[in-house]
Amino acid sequence: MTAQELQDLIGAGLSCAHLQVQGDGRHWYATLVSAEFEGKRLIQRHQRVYATLGNRMMTDEVHALSMRTYSPTEWEKMSDAEKAGT
Repeated sequence: MTAQELQDLIGAGLSCAHLQVQGDGRHWYATLVSAEFEGKRLIQRHQRVYATLGNRMMTDEVHALSMRTYSPTEWEKMSDAEKAGT
């Protein structure tokens, strides 16, 4: 799987104002901004993203996914430098 394929997969199942995926083909890092995260705890946000992947985590198609999840309100409050570091 490529970064673009993973990004497309997540984007198809979750409406994101910002979505960026990077990785080496097994270990992935994603930054996501979605209105669906508003008022949700971190674990709920991660569960929502995992739901877009279906069984791909269990079959090792996506071996590891590290995430930073933000609501649009949280994202807007961040400085450009903070956003660049995500």
